[in-house]
Amino acid sequence: MKIFSEIERRGHEQVVFFHYPQVGLKAIVAIHNTALGPSLGGCRMRLYQDESQALDDVLRLAEGMTYKSSIAGLDIGGGKACIIADPGMKHGRRELFLQFGRCLNSLAGRYITAEDMGTSVADVMVMREVTPYAAGFSESQGGGGDPSPWTARGVFNSIIQLCESVYGSKDLKGRHVALQGVGHVGMYLLKSLKEAGARVTVCDTNTAALEEAAKKYGAEVVSIDQIYDVACDIYAPCATGQTVNRETLKRLKCKIIAGAANNQLQDNTVYNELQNRGIIYCPDFVINGGGVISVAAEYNKEGWKRPWVEDKVDDIATTVAKILDESKKRSKFPEVVAMEMAKERVKSAQEKRQEKEISDKAA
Repeated sequence: MKIFSEIERRGHEQVVFFHYPQVGLKAIVAIHNTALGPSLGGCRMRLYQDESQALDDVLRLAEGMTYKSSIAGLDIGGGKACIIADPGMKHGRRELFLQFGRCLNSLAGRYITAEDMGTSVADVMVMREVTPYAAGFSESQGGGGDPSPWTARGVFNSIIQLCESVYGSKDLKGRHVALQGVGHVGMYLLKSLKEAGARVTVCDTNTAALEEAAKKYGAEVVSIDQIYDVACDIYAPCATGQTVNRETLKRLKCKIIAGAANNQLQDNTVYNELQNRGIIYCPDFVINGGGVISVAAEYNKEGWKRPWVEDKVDDIATTVAKILDESKKRSKFPEVVAMEMAKERVKSAQEKRQEKEISDKAA
């Protein structure tokens, strides 16, 4: 990967590499855009096939955060971090996150991190011992805590909205959902779906999570490959990205794709196939914005307040309905419409910032 060419193509402002071998820290922070405010996005901890895969992951995710925050009406920008390490590590974990927290201080507030795949509220609390730039901290200290339930709430409400658009009813009783991934967000989503009367088939690489899904919520379990062959109403990807690709599309048997995973589509080459097959795709950066809304609320002047978060998260379904309506009016794929709407708000903020800079220089 040609780093500067890729950064220029995607429009990132800054990419920083941190390497502290004494604590096993290899991290990348990508800041995509700060026109609306400081960049915010979770810290992903995982092992990658190679470093280029890690860089591609963090660049894609940071860009997605810009549009996710914008479409959610938040005054924050987009950023992301990845730590290249085993997410299950226990020995030395505290030291690693203390060091990463110090690394965040060197960015002087341009990037605020949070929990993500492979990290937890406990990791955030360790970082907050040395930096104020770690969000999603515990409720006992005035934070919103784990953002996963809020992400799941936004996805669940959006699924209801999509069912009304596609099937003419918000009732989920008897609807079949193929849920890919029952981690932090997926398990909360499973709970809501089952309480609403939906039939849910799940898959995951975590055996313990599958056992909980089956025993506690009565979910049906299939292998991670078989999930694409499940005849269902809704496919809900809630694990890794790019699971909707040219190969899996041949196998999917659903009318709706709506899940919490980031970067669900392989790329824009799958747009036509989705439309030709009559599958409604709900843009991931819109539907999964509940978590970032909760995290961002911690940086409101009045601090984290549940009513504010509830209202903002529940507005996601309204935004989904608007995007679907605009998609028909503009004769464009829903993701294209959502991206246009998000970029319009970012562009407006950039223009205002440039005007202010010119005004300040003139003064």
